Amino acid sequence: MMPKVLVSDELSETAVQIFRDRGVEVDYLPKLGKDKDALAAVIDQYDGLAIRSATKATEKLLEKAARLKVIGRAGIGVDNVDIPAASKKGVIVMNTPFGNSITTAEHAIAMMFAVARQIPEANASTHAGKWEKSKFMGVELFNKTLGVIGAGNIGGIVCDRAVGLHMKVIAYDPFLSEDRAKQLGIHKVELEELLHRADFITLHVPLTDKTRNILSRENLAKTKKGVRIINCARGGLIDEAALLDALNTGHVAGAALDVFEVEPATDSPLFNHPNVVCTPHLGAATTEAQENVALQVAEQMSDYLLTGAVQNALNMPNVTAEEAAVMGPWIKLASHLGSFIGQMTDEPIKAINILYDGSVASMNLAALNQAVIAGVLKTQNPDVNLVSAPVVAKEKGIQISTTRQEKTGVFDAYIKVTMVTDKRERSVAGTCFSDGKPRFIQIKGINIDAEIGAHMLYTTNEDVPGIIGLLGMTMGKNNVNIANFTLGRSGVGQDAIAILYLDQPIDPKVIETLESTGMFQQVKALQFEVA
Repeated sequence: MMPKVLVSDELSETAVQIFRDRGVEVDYLPKLGKDKDALAAVIDQYDGLAIRSATKATEKLLEKAARLKVIGRAGIGVDNVDIPAASKKGVIVMNTPFGNSITTAEHAIAMMFAVARQIPEANASTHAGKWEKSKFMGVELFNKTLGVIGAGNIGGIVCDRAVGLHMKVIAYDPFLSEDRAKQLGIHKVELEELLHRADFITLHVPLTDKTRNILSRENLAKTKKGVRIINCARGGLIDEAALLDALNTGHVAGAALDVFEVEPATDSPLFNHPNVVCTPHLGAATTEAQENVALQVAEQMSDYLLTGAVQNALNMPNVTAEEAAVMGPWIKLASHLGSFIGQMTDEPIKAINILYDGSVASMNLAALNQAVIAGVLKTQNPDVNLVSAPVVAKEKGIQISTTRQEKTGVFDAYIKVTMVTDKRERSVAGTCFSDGKPRFIQIKGINIDAEIGAHMLYTTNEDVPGIIGLLGMTMGKNNVNIANFTLGRSGVGQDAIAILYLDQPIDPKVIETLESTGMFQQVKALQFEVA
C-alpha cells in the first residue's frame, strides 16, 4: 500500500510535490497543525507527519497515531515534538539540521555588525528626523577577537566568515578537533580563556543541561570589559537577568539576541535597552532556507518510507539508501536471531551480547543492534520496533554490549547473539548466504544449517535413537504437516537438536504430548516474520 503523509504546517508546494513524485500519497492541510483536536482526529490515517513549529507532536497525539512511522521537522529545533514518547511509540523523528545553516550563520554575522555599529538605534534616530552622528560611535570588527562557543555546523560557518573579515577567531568546543580548527584557521581554547580574551562572543550550541546558562552571572563577570554578545542559537544559553545587569553597569557593551528564554518573547526587561539589538528568532527566516528545509524533509521522509533509509534522525541511527539495500538481509537476520533468543526464555533478561564477525563487522552496527534488541523484546511486546527497542531495553535495565572481530571461521561473516539471565546463557548465530536468505548456523554451540521458517518446532534432547520417529509420529497423529527438518548434534550420544518446519502454527497440546514422553530437554514452538 502506498505510504501516506500529512503536511500539517506551511510547506512549499515544491516540497509537497516531491512526495507525490516519489510515489507517496500526501494531504496538504497547513492549518491543521494549529487545531490539536482536529489533528488528533485524523492522525491515525497517516504513516508520516511533516511539520514546522506550529504542530505539537505531543504524547497524547502520538497515542492516537496508530500507523505513524516518521515525523519530519522542517528545521533544526524539535521542541514541539515529544521525542521520548515518539521513541516509545516506535516513531522516527527527523529534522533538517543543514538546510538553514548558512542563513543562521549570516544572521549572526549581521547581528554582530548591528551591535558593533548600533545600526538599529541609528536607524530609528534618523527616521525620527534627528541627525545624531556623534551619538553613534561604533567599533570595527577588523582585528578584534571573536570567541565562538560551539564550532559545529553553523558555528563553523561563522568562523569561516569571521576569518574573512580578518578577525582573530578562538573557539570553545569539546568536540572540535585540532585538525578541524586548523582547517578553519582558528584556535581552539577552553571556555575560561575565551571569556577573558574575546571582544565579541557568539553562541552556536544546542540547549542542554550542560549548556544551559553557559553565560551565567559568574561567567559574564569573567568576560573582558566592553564585550559584545550575540546569541542566534537558543534561548536559555544566557542568564538574561545577569546580562541586563552587566549591560547596565557597562561591563557588557552590547548584546544582539535573536532568541530568548521564553518565546514568543513579547515582554522582556532587555527590550528597549539602547545597547541591545533584538530580532524575533529570524535565524532561519530567509526564502532560501525555508525552501531548503522543506525540500530536505520531504526527501528524507520519502526515502525512509520507500527504502528504509534514515537521515538526520534524532532517535534512530542514520542508514543511507545504499546501506539499507546492502544491510536489508542482515537486519532481517539480526531480528530473527533476537526473536529466537526472545522466544526461548520467560526469564528476566540481564544482558544481550552481540558479536559481529567478518565483513558484517564493518557495517552500521547501531542499526543492526537495534534489530537484535527489537527481535528479542518483540516476543514480549508486539508493539516494540527498531526505534522503541533501545528505550524499552533501557527501562528494563538490560545491558547491551557489542564486539567486532575479523573473519575467524568458514563464513565470510556472521552474527552471534548471547542472552544472559540470572539462571543461564543462551546463544544463537546466523549468517546470510548469497541468496540473501538468513540462516541459523549455530545453536547452543551446535553447528547447523537451518533456514528460517514462519512456523518452526525446536527440540533438544540426548542423542539417542528413535527421536526422529517420535517427532514424525506425533506430528502425524495430530495432523501437523512437516515441510522440512534440520538436525544437529555436538557429538555421538551427546546433546542434539531438531528443527521442524511446519505448515501451520502448532497446538500447545502437541507440545505437551512431546514433553510428556520424557525424551526431550526442551520443546518450543517458534514463529518468525519471514515475509
